[in-house]
Amino acid sequence: MQRPTSAFPKYGTRRRLAGWALLCAAALCGEHAMVATARADNSAASQGIERRVKAAFLYKFLGYAEFPPGAFVDAGSPVTIGVIGADDMAAELARIVSGRTVHNRPVLVRVLREPELGTPVHLLFVGGLDAGRVGRMVRAAGNAMLVVTECDGGLQQGSAINFRIVDERVRFDVALDAAERNGIKLSSRLLTVANRVQKGTQQ
Repeated sequence: MQRPTSAFPKYGTRRRLAGWALLCAAALCGEHAMVATARADNSAASQGIERRVKAAFLYKFLGYAEFPPGAFVDAGSPVTIGVIGADDMAAELARIVSGRTVHNRPVLVRVLREPELGTPVHLLFVGGLDAGRVGRMVRAAGNAMLVVTECDGGLQQGSAINFRIVDERVRFDVALDAAERNGIKLSSRLLTVANRVQKGTQQ
């Protein structure tokens, strides 16, 4: 496996090594390093770079998540990613997962609208920065197993993983209880590179 340059330059060697394992798609590594510059000018191109970085994370999250036995109909069933509120993210994800597998399963990307939020998916990405709207969609998506958001306070809205911009880099926080409620076990390698890990329900 080709090892990209470190995606987490401000952290220790152990965290950098874990970051390499997490972000192994060589074509996306340079884009992760560019986030600091991209955020500064806030152009459409920079937002596209941020989207590509987040899409790369979403794909890699699947490889570090152990789903319960009943999550799949049979051995050939795909891993399904649902995306709502971010059609650009869905398009980028579709590009990334094309021809790839996770745990020997094909990956399917579905664009969802609010009336479809009850559709069973393995990972649901809820786009948008409006925490109230995101919270309503997370609650409506009761069948989603691993919910990922990108708004302030996303974990408090019920997601298991929430993207944040920390030191002008895309990072993520993890709520273990939200994942465990749906029978998902997250790898310690994923937790090692998280910005913050919440181990209990936060009031």
